[in-house]
Amino acid sequence: MNGLRIGQGYDIHRLATGRRLLLGGVEIAAPDNIGLLGHSDGDVLLHAVTDAVLGALALGDIGQWFPDTDAEFAGADSRELLRRVLADPRLEGWRLVNLDSTVIAQRPRLAPMIPAIRESIAALFGVPVERISVKAKTNEGLDAIGNGEAIAAQAVVLLERLKVDG
Repeated sequence: MNGLRIGQGYDIHRLATGRRLLLGGVEIAAPDNIGLLGHSDGDVLLHAVTDAVLGALALGDIGQWFPDTDAEFAGADSRELLRRVLADPRLEGWRLVNLDSTVIAQRPRLAPMIPAIRESIAALFGVPVERISVKAKTNEGLDAIGNGEAIAAQAVVLLERLKVDG
């Protein structure tokens, strides 16, 4: 297996009232008490990141690992789901070189929260925050995201195989 692997992830969730809005493991104060609807906590950014990690090593996707038909994962903390993936023995010897991600949301305004989100994700991977990029975009009023009905996220990771003695 060569020393570098790239993975890409994507997720989208509907917005609903009465839910917490979590992005990258950080709770975001949202207008009208809106949050992301999902079987787990609905953190689209961590779901996209988890899919990117799994994709880099051809290990399936988040739905295969944590199916929404399994009651064990109802309301699950997406940080824990990512930790479980990162703790899998098949990821031993791999480290994150960098992560680039984009959250697409018409509202709320995410720019002030980006430093906290970057720090949260860096802590999950155990890497310096400089290796984590999080950008926020809108859909300029177009489609379900632009109409404030959903939030999506994309992520790309670059993993590097560490040298093993022997």
